[in-house]
Amino acid sequence: MTEITVDDSVREGYDAVRDDSREENWCVFGYADDVNGGDPNTIVFQSSGSGGYDEFAATLAAWDGKRGYGFLRQTSGDELSARAKFVFVSWVPDNTPIRKRAAVSTHKGFVKDVVKDFAIELHATDMDDMSLEEIQKGLKKAGGANYGSSSS
Repeated sequence: MTEITVDDSVREGYDAVRDDSREENWCVFGYADDVNGGDPNTIVFQSSGSGGYDEFAATLAAWDGKRGYGFLRQTSGDELSARAKFVFVSWVPDNTPIRKRAAVSTHKGFVKDVVKDFAIELHATDMDDMSLEEIQKGLKKAGGANYGSSSS
């Protein structure tokens, strides 16, 4: 198995999204050969933003045939227990070459050595796999108690 290098820029992007004092709420990482023409065995920071799910999803959707990883901050819970929760996404669009698709399952572990704290993990091959509804459903399930007001 080929050794994969996770560039320090990945940790910096991850730390920015986890930092409550920063405005970034998502970031994506990709293989250097796709991002900057670099080493195909190096994973690097690609971009980040503060536009939430919509901006995050649009960024990944634009990666035509390119695999990568994403990290997203979402607010989860109800009015009495709202808190930040994090989502880790491995992104492998259907039109990614088969050899590159196959490598993601083993390479993901190298990324998860850096991106450690998240409530849910998704593997997405199209936008339906990581729809906002799927993310919210997963976060609710992972979140435990739901203390919101109820009507009976």
